[in-house]
Amino acid sequence: MEILEHEGRSLADAAEQAGPGAPVPACPDWRVRDLLRHTGVVHRWAAGFVADACPTPRPMEEHPDLDGTELLAWYRAGHRALLDTLREAKPDVACWTFLPGAESGLGFWARRQAHETAVHRWDAQAARGGDPTPVATDFAVDGVDELLRGFHARRKSRVRTPEPRVLRIRATDADAVWTVRLSQEPPVTARDAAGDAECEVSGPAAELYLSLWNRLPVPEVTGDQALAELWRETSAVV
Repeated sequence: MEILEHEGRSLADAAEQAGPGAPVPACPDWRVRDLLRHTGVVHRWAAGFVADACPTPRPMEEHPDLDGTELLAWYRAGHRALLDTLREAKPDVACWTFLPGAESGLGFWARRQAHETAVHRWDAQAARGGDPTPVATDFAVDGVDELLRGFHARRKSRVRTPEPRVLRIRATDADAVWTVRLSQEPPVTARDAAGDAECEVSGPAAELYLSLWNRLPVPEVTGDQALAELWRETSAVV
């Protein structure tokens, strides 16, 4: 929860410094105002499932027609409400989640919103200018795991190959490696280094985290470069 609190405050501070009209480098169609509207709506959407113990999916609200200081205040209020909701919820609250492997609804939404906010905090700092603050190694490893074994385990994943292929992801500064088996079906990822891989993407966990979310170039690629390019072209989460 501390990470979610820190990342949300840092996002708002960077957005305020950048200004609402600053372009967001990783999202060419977005300005900072779009980033705040999106993340603020996601925070409210997530908090609602926990607060209402909602067992079924429901749509997000429309983005607010706010800008400038009013938009920043709206974002900060939603972030605070999300934190309060998560902290006050019963540990066993039953609610809808959307990634496989969640042990609890509360744990799922706290984790998901921490990573959602961290990536968009990086976006806001990139829009502000200067070097964005890196994420911690352990947090980055968890984020890579969520992306590979959560988001890309769903049928929505577009990372597919006509024939079976194997991609390996390796953090060079942590005991963390993933083997991603690609085919015409959704990727199947194991937290191991079993078998041969045709391509390996490696680097510090914080760089891997942002590169797999298409915020930074891939740190290092060995083997078939086409598999790393396939990831860049098709891995956007929908």
